[in-house]
Amino acid sequence: MDGTVLVADDDRTIRTVLTQALTRAGCKVHATSSLTTLMRWVAEGRGDVVISDVMMPDGNGLEMLPKIHEDRPGLPVIIISAQNTIMTAIKANEAQAYDYLPKPFDLPDLMKRTARALASRGAKASVTTDERDTSDELPLIGQTPVMQSLYSVMARVMNTDIAVLITGESGTGKTAIARAIHDFSDRRTLPFVTMTTADLQDIEGPARVLARVKGGTLLIEEIADIDLVAQARLVRMMDAPGEHVPRFLATSLVDLSGKLDSGALRQDLYYRLGGASLSVPALRERVEDIALLASHFLSKAEAEGLAHRALSDEAGKLIHDYRWPGNVRQLENAMRRLSLTSRNDAITRAEVEMVLGNQPDLEPVLTGEMTTEKLSASVERHLRRYFDLHGGALPPSGIYARILREFEQPLIEISLEATAGNQAKCADLLGINRNTLRKKITDLDIRVTRRRKLM
Repeated sequence: MDGTVLVADDDRTIRTVLTQALTRAGCKVHATSSLTTLMRWVAEGRGDVVISDVMMPDGNGLEMLPKIHEDRPGLPVIIISAQNTIMTAIKANEAQAYDYLPKPFDLPDLMKRTARALASRGAKASVTTDERDTSDELPLIGQTPVMQSLYSVMARVMNTDIAVLITGESGTGKTAIARAIHDFSDRRTLPFVTMTTADLQDIEGPARVLARVKGGTLLIEEIADIDLVAQARLVRMMDAPGEHVPRFLATSLVDLSGKLDSGALRQDLYYRLGGASLSVPALRERVEDIALLASHFLSKAEAEGLAHRALSDEAGKLIHDYRWPGNVRQLENAMRRLSLTSRNDAITRAEVEMVLGNQPDLEPVLTGEMTTEKLSASVERHLRRYFDLHGGALPPSGIYARILREFEQPLIEISLEATAGNQAKCADLLGINRNTLRKKITDLDIRVTRRRKLM
């Protein structure tokens, strides 16, 4: 790399690490713990790239971006921040930051981004800044790397017109993400309309939907559940939306590649909706966010008039270790029930166990003990819990295929692991044809690696 990098961070260790790494890469580095000093360097014409923290002793790095752009148009600014919320990502994007990385960041990744910024000197940011009310907290919480990555992609697609496909398990928050994309986009003053299969059952359905959305955002829920006739109507609507073109968002519980292969999903519809893809992680993929989410839901219940409650250490450990098959929705429902049923301010482990129903999910995680319960009884308990999670409403249609997939995929993965990745042995173990196994591996997107046999 060739150029001068200005580093502003109140953490001495970060300044030292970045200075050493950038110097070894061939850059000149000026590092400071003061935004005032940074702004003086910028005004003097120093630096080809800026790397700045947000919260500094003498100001806010994001708030300095308009002044930097005024003084030095085209100077790339990379924002790094320990305030790892979607709002930070959105504000960095709106303020025309060249890039944004949450702390703790990956140093090689930051070095690559710095190299790209140096190579792009003089290029102007393409995002326009506007004033918007961000006082209301978005319904998205998470500080884990997987959520930070999701926030970053959301911020980049927020004010584009491309369609976005949002995938993830039930209860992960797909609809909340769609709503956030709308509420903090340039279309936020226009309607947000949710469309289901029922809206496409007659030929006039698309026209009625377009009349409601009026150029705002149209969310198509569970695209995989729409039949082929309705899909054709949707394609025609997307191709000729009329005078006021809406922003199209879609959600799906399942990987749509299998639907394409089986012919259950039109390719032209898939490609129209797949301009950008957001994969929402299951709660088990971001367990370090569980405590943060639980605390938020308890505070939310208190704000709604319920008693103040907090998790005891033992209750918090149980909440952390539980598998949460119903994801964030199940966690929110559990916290609300605990707010209602707990007798004291500190929620006990026993109270958590009672709310979760002493379900089998708890035991393998915490004790490693085997259960003598029949598989059918365990499956029945899980299914009843799944239905209960939806309250008085029915789960989304297509439950038969989803449940079979949930059972089939781990069965094949564990069998492959037990046979060290030998597909012939695995097929024999399962009692199915080898070609059938290969097709299922492809359809379920199972990664095959040769692993040590299970003992």
